[in-house]
Amino acid sequence: MTFYFYDLETSGISAANSRIMQFAGQRTDMNLKPIGKPDNIYIKLSEDILPDPDAIMVTGITPQKTLADGISEVEFLRIFTDKIALPDTIFTGFNSVRFDDEFMRYLHYRNFYDPYEWQWQDSRSRWDLLDVTRMTRALRPDGIKWPFNAKGTPSNKLTDLTEINELDHADAHDALNDVKATISLARLLRQKQPKLFDYLLRLRDKKQLAMFVKENLIFLYSSGKYSAEFEKTTLVANFSQHPKRQGLLVYDLRYDPAPFLKMTTEELVEVWKWQDDPEALRLPIKTLQFNRCPAVAPLSVYDEASQKRLQLSIEKSTDNQKKLLKVKGFKERVLKALEILDQQQQTRMFSDERGVDAQLYDGFFSDVDRQTERSIRAAQPAQLEEFTDKLKDERLKALLPLYKARNFVKELTRSEQLAWEEHCHNLLTMGGDQSHLSNYFAQLEELKKAPGLSDKHKYLLTELELYGQSLI
Repeated sequence: MTFYFYDLETSGISAANSRIMQFAGQRTDMNLKPIGKPDNIYIKLSEDILPDPDAIMVTGITPQKTLADGISEVEFLRIFTDKIALPDTIFTGFNSVRFDDEFMRYLHYRNFYDPYEWQWQDSRSRWDLLDVTRMTRALRPDGIKWPFNAKGTPSNKLTDLTEINELDHADAHDALNDVKATISLARLLRQKQPKLFDYLLRLRDKKQLAMFVKENLIFLYSSGKYSAEFEKTTLVANFSQHPKRQGLLVYDLRYDPAPFLKMTTEELVEVWKWQDDPEALRLPIKTLQFNRCPAVAPLSVYDEASQKRLQLSIEKSTDNQKKLLKVKGFKERVLKALEILDQQQQTRMFSDERGVDAQLYDGFFSDVDRQTERSIRAAQPAQLEEFTDKLKDERLKALLPLYKARNFVKELTRSEQLAWEEHCHNLLTMGGDQSHLSNYFAQLEELKKAPGLSDKHKYLLTELELYGQSLI
């Protein structure tokens, strides 16, 4: 078993519509000692993608750099599959489950690879150090220096953690340096709190996690969903199995459930929705997904010092948990409210313009299509058109010409080249003043007005402007 620590720099924050521009990773043994040389790979940005200027101002990676130094997505995935996604690999990052892993799934999807196998097949798995860090800070902080931001709020940012603990983190927001910093943080966490580190490492396994929640009706849960004021950690009650996902609905026992118990389904929908007002009444039920490496711990580790930090008594939590069980029909109304909210979210999703690139989660592919995907990956560019009629899923049929154009643009026929140019033109210019290109240039103009721009940022803005003009 080995760790593979990895990090991405991307063209934006949308895993579906942005792209990976830099991939970096380092394999280590289970004692966190490096194995072999690190990987540091740039990936070419295709002509139908405009980067988010704000993202480029942070990473410093221009589209021109990816075109000069990068490889295509297909070339990268061949390297990734053959040399990186080895059996018994634990893919590990810092906030990787919610960000980097999603980009990797979409990358696999649009290039005819299974989006998930790289994370579970051949005894592979994934893990995320962000919630491990949150729980360590909340329950076992001794031996580690913990930073605060400018507002005095606890901060768990990687840059802040490495700075205050004097860990090497030169050139933050470069993927390879972020990987090295993450490994250094992992060593610190394991050195200072080895029992908690190893315990949460074991709980990355979904079967272990399912057994844990079965045995613990009340438990500790650390997540970005909770307030930084209380170290992103609370006591929760196992409220219900999630009706659609592999996981639970958990109730935050910091809050008395009395105001919600007699509410109708429609009233529960309203208090469960996101609200801007932090003082507004909100149903404190969250989803805990087994496949997202949640940081959970039994009540037995909730010592006196932790209670003082989190300011939540076991007695009060137990009382609130008992109240949840007293009112008949409450769970059923909550589940009905969840169904209504899911339907509303689905409606909003499909009312947005969604190209095929964003349709990863619209369903699994059949075994027939999975076999055809393998043949597509092995085929020469000139043979790709032959697979159109063999594919059953409409998403794959729509992806096929994009796959060829993005990865083998020099192999396009004249008619394919014209179709690709039309696709790029429509995608970037449709909408006139509200088109992607118009918004892109408007954003650049706003960034130019920022006071105190460094020479580096001025250079980046010039490069981004030139890139946009080249697409026109």
